Amino acid sequence: MTLKLFNSGSTIKEAFRPLRKNVASLYVCGVTPYDTTHLGHAFTYTVFDTLGRYLMHKGFGVVYTQNVTDIDDDILRRSKKEGRDWRELGDFWTRRFLDDMKSINVMRPTHYVKATASMPRIIRMVGRLLEKGFAYRSGNNVYFDVKKFPRYGSLSHFNTRQMEMLLRERGGNPLDANKRNPLDFILWQGWTEGEPYWNTPWGRGRPGWHIECSAMANEYLGDRIDIHGGGRDLIFPHHESEIAQSESYTGKRPFSRFFMHTAMVMYMGEKMSKSLGNLVLVSHLIKTHTPNAIRWLLLSHHYRQVWEYDEQGFDEAEHFSEMIGRLHVGRNTVDGSADESYMSEFEQAMDDDLNTPQALRMFGALLDNGKDDATARRIARILGFIV
Repeated sequence: MTLKLFNSGSTIKEAFRPLRKNVASLYVCGVTPYDTTHLGHAFTYTVFDTLGRYLMHKGFGVVYTQNVTDIDDDILRRSKKEGRDWRELGDFWTRRFLDDMKSINVMRPTHYVKATASMPRIIRMVGRLLEKGFAYRSGNNVYFDVKKFPRYGSLSHFNTRQMEMLLRERGGNPLDANKRNPLDFILWQGWTEGEPYWNTPWGRGRPGWHIECSAMANEYLGDRIDIHGGGRDLIFPHHESEIAQSESYTGKRPFSRFFMHTAMVMYMGEKMSKSLGNLVLVSHLIKTHTPNAIRWLLLSHHYRQVWEYDEQGFDEAEHFSEMIGRLHVGRNTVDGSADESYMSEFEQAMDDDLNTPQALRMFGALLDNGKDDATARRIARILGFIV
């Protein structure tokens, strides 16, 4: 059976074949650590944790890089508001995020990288983009010139008007007088009094958001990668801009063979977000629910389908969490041979664009049957449950 994944760029399911034989490279955009971890974050990182585990089950080695955006406008604003050093603020919330992910059995990526640790690669990329004519200096900033990249918009499939509207909504400034084009984006932001800075040939300052991820992906995974992931709200401008600057820098395409995006998690009728404050926190849920129940709840929703959090969803999740717990203490604690017909049914669901809801329905029936602990333990581990 062949694993097929939905590619946001082509908008169809495609057979997964890695660039390197038997090794899959995965880059997932991480958190900006200035506040707490909510269930929307947990959904994204549990999905890609499960993908990594399943790829390993399929026989692939997995090299997984996830970043920490530890220098950013949001961090600097929050540190100023709290009178707190920006590094200390970022380190505090990064530790909290990692603790939350560990509590629901999300594995650490192969490379977990701070943007500030990749500053030499960031500066090299910005310099090369200037040399090749894809970027320009204006005011104290360096911008990427989207007119030099005709495929800009090919991932999001938005037209110019739509992209300008989304840019305004998502923190960009299409009216920036230093830009040649409203959609041009900052590669390097000139220094402002009181902010941290790094020295470069074009002046002191700090990196733009998009170039940070391109640099970390390039440094740890190479010029081209197999899968790039993140929340659906990152398609534009973040991932669109990553493609433009990465392919312009390397001269190779595609930057990523697959782009996978998780759907938004809703609560009280709105997207769960820090700005709205309608948050369900992992650190709170773990006090009243088992790690396996939280993971079951998350995986019971397909990663591309928007869903709304409801506490009643834990009724089923806790039932099966208890069943999984019995696998550990049951009479057959040593794994035997798994039922290959059952494994084939499980893999058929997972090979269809990581259809975890279907896989859980099958797994739940197996658990309720209670007669094949070896197969149940094997599936539980693939899905990341604690056994």
